[in-house]
Amino acid sequence: MFFTIPTVLTLTRIVAIPLIVGVFYAPLDQATRNLIATVMFIVFAATDWFDGYLARKLNQTSAFGAFLDPVADKFLVCASLLVLVHLQRADVFVALIIIGREIAISALREWMAQIGASKSVAVHMIGKAKTMAQMVAIPFLLYDGVAFGVIDTGVWGQWLIWIAAVLTVWSMVYYLQKALPEIRARL
Repeated sequence: MFFTIPTVLTLTRIVAIPLIVGVFYAPLDQATRNLIATVMFIVFAATDWFDGYLARKLNQTSAFGAFLDPVADKFLVCASLLVLVHLQRADVFVALIIIGREIAISALREWMAQIGASKSVAVHMIGKAKTMAQMVAIPFLLYDGVAFGVIDTGVWGQWLIWIAAVLTVWSMVYYLQKALPEIRARL
């Protein structure tokens, strides 16, 4: 089955991208745009956990879903980062680190799969920590205000996005080290 519930949920993350970007062009005040974009990002990002849960629970895992899920995550994160850079809420250097790592590791995983060594670059906890830091930092930066009367989300978001950048580099180094024996064997 191509269109399973988990796959449709994954596809919603891709469909969400122009919606989140479009919010910032809507004729609304900045605080309302920030709130709508934040809520949308959180809801769509939550589908990442939910689609995996449903795929396992409903026994609807597929090779297409396994391919599409990380692609949808990367699209959502990268598009959101570009919006944040445009709004001057994220440093372009952070965006380059995160987007560059995603491209490099995706290419590495593709190459490792072609040579039959994909297990050496399987998802690791450091990669999951990197994703979690990004998924928390981005809504903080999208909101860019004071939440619950005490949390300056802009300040917290800046700290978290830099932590995400450090974890991004760390995870890239980890995956490259894991792949190094295979790379050396092929050179």
